[in-house]
Amino acid sequence: MTYTTTPMRKKDMSTNHWRRFMVWLVIGTFQPVEAFAAEALTVSFDDVTQGQLPTGWTIDATNPAGRLAEWRAEADSNAPSRPNVLTLKTVHDTSGSVFHLCWTRDIAFEDGEIGVKVRANTGKEDQGGGLIWRVRDAKNYYVPPYNPLERNFRLYYVKDGERTQIASVRGIELKASEWFRIKVTQHGAKIEGYLNGKKYLEAKDETFKAAGGVGF
Repeated sequence: MTYTTTPMRKKDMSTNHWRRFMVWLVIGTFQPVEAFAAEALTVSFDDVTQGQLPTGWTIDATNPAGRLAEWRAEADSNAPSRPNVLTLKTVHDTSGSVFHLCWTRDIAFEDGEIGVKVRANTGKEDQGGGLIWRVRDAKNYYVPPYNPLERNFRLYYVKDGERTQIASVRGIELKASEWFRIKVTQHGAKIEGYLNGKKYLEAKDETFKAAGGVGF
């Protein structure tokens, strides 16, 4: 599944995201010339050994106060790409200011579009999640989480560990137990956020201008 018409390069590693993200990533970069770079990447975790992380991916957290969460590849018969998903299996630190991450520096995203498939399985205080991009480290990145409990879709930047909201919409009805798609496009400072193909968010922000890592 992809939203680009550029040639696609496939790398097996299925993705699943906070609570449970089956991830698809579509990555593109604008060059300092006219045309869009004819390069796209789809990432799945299907060839990752179950119970392990894909090579080059790191478990991390923003503002951790205790043990890091446990992420791993698992078999899931309902995965959009079978057999695996990447799941946030166990959370040890439930502090409200902690954001649990799994990301890689091996994929650098600056401009173009990037997306993920998500399923929120559990969570009494918070559910859902979103991808992160232009990641410098665990304290600096963009993130657009959808929360089935609160029915909101928001766009934030996290800078030096502090989260700042730059766009938000409420009243979106997506069930917590079903897969949904988040897509983000960014061109320079302009950012747009989509859920299941419908645009809900639009903003301009220049907090992070350079390419950075991606993840959840």
